[in-house]
Amino acid sequence: MEKLFLVHYGEIGLKRNNRSFFEKKLARNIKLSLKGMGCAEVRRIYGRILVMLEPDADVTAIQEQLGKVMGIAHFELALATTQSIDAFQAAALELIKEKEFNTLKVETKRADKRFPLTSPEVSAKVGRYLLNATGTSADMRTPDLRCNIEIVDKAAYIYADKIRGVGGLPVGASGKVLVMLSGGIDSPVAAWRMMKRGVKALFVHFYSYPYTDRASLEKVEEIAEILAIWNYRTQVYLIPFAEVQREIVTQTPAPFRVILYRRMMVRIAQQVAAAAKAACLVTGESLGQVASQTLGNLRVIEEVAEMPILRPLIGDDKAEIMELAEEIGTYEISILPHDDCCSLFVPDHPATNASLEAVEEAEAALDIDTLVKLAVESVEKKIVGIG
Repeated sequence: MEKLFLVHYGEIGLKRNNRSFFEKKLARNIKLSLKGMGCAEVRRIYGRILVMLEPDADVTAIQEQLGKVMGIAHFELALATTQSIDAFQAAALELIKEKEFNTLKVETKRADKRFPLTSPEVSAKVGRYLLNATGTSADMRTPDLRCNIEIVDKAAYIYADKIRGVGGLPVGASGKVLVMLSGGIDSPVAAWRMMKRGVKALFVHFYSYPYTDRASLEKVEEIAEILAIWNYRTQVYLIPFAEVQREIVTQTPAPFRVILYRRMMVRIAQQVAAAAKAACLVTGESLGQVASQTLGNLRVIEEVAEMPILRPLIGDDKAEIMELAEEIGTYEISILPHDDCCSLFVPDHPATNASLEAVEEAEAALDIDTLVKLAVESVEKKIVGIG
C-alpha cells in the first residue's frame, strides 16, 4: 500500500478534445505549487491526477496547498493498492481503524471495467469485511463514515475524507490578462475571480508619488505576493501617474477629473497589456459603488479602450467583495491606509453621468499622446511569485 493524494477535477472533464491540454496545465500547476514540500511526482491517470509523496513529505502543507490550486474540484489522502478484494479490504481497514464511527457505507467507482466484479459487488464484499472487523453497522443514507474505493488504470485508491478544492480552471489555461491593481479591496478580488477562470494575471499599478507617499506601492507588491499563491510567478508594472494628474487638474474642469484619470489609465494600461501579450484589461469596478462607476461613466471611460475590459465584480455588493477578500487573505492589507491616485484631487461634486461629448471637449486641452508616451516609458517592472 502506498499513501498519496488523489486529485479530482470538475469542469475540465467536460472539455472533450481539449481535455488533455487542461489536465497537463493542472498537473504542471500542482507540481509548481508543491515545490519543496516532498512531492515525488505528479502523474495523470484516467480522469484523475495522482500526487505521489516522498517518505519525508509534509502531508499537512501539501493538503493545505492543494486546496488553493485552481482547477481542483476535490482531493483525498488515499491508499493505493493492487486490484484485488483482499487488497481493498486490507487498505480500507488500515484507513478507518483509527477513526471513530458507529455507522459505515462503502462506495465504489469502477472506471476500469476489466476488473471482474461490479461496483455494488465490491462495496458489498468490502463493507461486510469492515463491519465484521469493527463491530459497527451499515447505513446507506447518512453514515458516520464513507469509505470510497476507485478502481482505475490497473490500480485502486481507497479514501475516507473528501476535501473540497477551489474549483474553476487551472491558471494559465485561458490566457493572460492585465489587472489594474489599486491596492484597495476590490481589484485583488477581481484578479482572484479571473484566476479561477484559468487566466494568468499580470498587474499594473498607477501611483502619484511625490504627491502621495509610497505606501500604495508596498501594498500592491504585498497583495501580488498573496495572489501568487494561486497565480504563481508574474509581473507587476508600476507606472508613475503624477504628471498626468497634474495636467488634468490644471487643464480640465474639476467634475471630470476622475473620469479623465480613468480614461488615461486605460490608454496607458492597454499599451502595457499589448506589450505583455495580455488579451484584455481587468478592473475591480462594481456598478454604482462610486461616482466613476455609474453606467454612463463606465461607458465614457471604456470608449477609449481598444481591447476588452472585464469587470468580474460588476454585479457584487461591497459586503460580498469584502467577504471574499477576507477568504483569500488580501483584506487586512487592502484596508491599510494609503493615498490612492484616483482619490487624489477628487472634486466635491464629481460628474456621475458625464456625456461623452463634454468629456472629449475637456480632454482636448491635454496632449494625450505625449502623456501616454511619458507614462509608458517610465514603467517599472517587478517579478513576484514562484515558478
